[in-house]
Amino acid sequence: MEPNDAIDVCHLADPSATDALGRRLASQLIAAGAGDGALLLLRGELGTGKTSLVQGLAAALGIAEPISSPTFALAQHYDTDAGPDAGASALVHLDLYRLEQGAAADELFAQEEEEARRIGAVMAVEWPERLSFRPEGAWEVDLSHTEDGEGRLARITPPSASGAPR
Repeated sequence: MEPNDAIDVCHLADPSATDALGRRLASQLIAAGAGDGALLLLRGELGTGKTSLVQGLAAALGIAEPISSPTFALAQHYDTDAGPDAGASALVHLDLYRLEQGAAADELFAQEEEEARRIGAVMAVEWPERLSFRPEGAWEVDLSHTEDGEGRLARITPPSASGAPR
C-alpha cells in the first residue's frame, strides 16, 4: 500500500488511542466480513502498537480473554463471550515476525485463514510483509512512529481502496 492510498490517517497519542482505533475498526470488519470473517493486515516497526490495536479489536468483538502478542506461539484463537445475536465474532491473531522464510509464513497463513473463514472469525495478521504474496480483500493498517516519537500514525485502507475484493 502506498501512503496516498489510505482513506483514513489517524494520529494516536497513546496506547489507549490505539486501542480505541481497534474498537472502531471492529464494527467495520464485522460488517465487511458478512459472516465469512474479515482479514486485517497490521504493518509497523516494533513498538508501533499492533498488539494494542488488536486488544481494542478483541474487546469490541466481545472477547474478555487477555490479548497478548503471539510472537512465540505464532497464532492465537479467541472466542467471543458475547452471544451469537450480539454480532460479535471470534478472532484469529497471527504474528509472522519469527517466520523469515516466505514459504513457512505462507503455509501458516493459509492454514489459519481457512480456519478463520470456516468459523467466520476476524483474522488479524502482524508482520504480513513476511508473506510471499499480498492477500486479497484485506483491510490494511500501517502504523508508524510520529517524527517527535511521542505518538503513532495509523494509515487505514479498506479492501475496496486497494482494489482487491474479498
